[in-house]
Amino acid sequence: MSDKNTNENCYRITIEELNPKTAVPKTMQFEFQDRENLFNIIDNLKKNSGLDATQATKIGVSLRLLGPILMANRKHPLFIDFMPHFKNFMLLLKNTVKKSPTNK
Repeated sequence: MSDKNTNENCYRITIEELNPKTAVPKTMQFEFQDRENLFNIIDNLKKNSGLDATQATKIGVSLRLLGPILMANRKHPLFIDFMPHFKNFMLLLKNTVKKSPTNK
């Protein structure tokens, strides 16, 4: 990642095909920057969301990948109808995690 912003956290995602239908498994890898600490978000979701650890990890990663793209493209035809629902979901998620008994 050559354009690193020193105020952002940098991550690398690797996806490996575990049960390939071809002789050579496929893999992909990409890097991204985020103003939020992904590990803290996932830990907080694991402790306070009511989801199991695997689900909390998946939702944490997916939201931090999708959220900034949605925000940057909120007027794009692909996202314009989805944005109000995403905003409501994020508010509900944040309130749920904040109100959790283990987060007091």
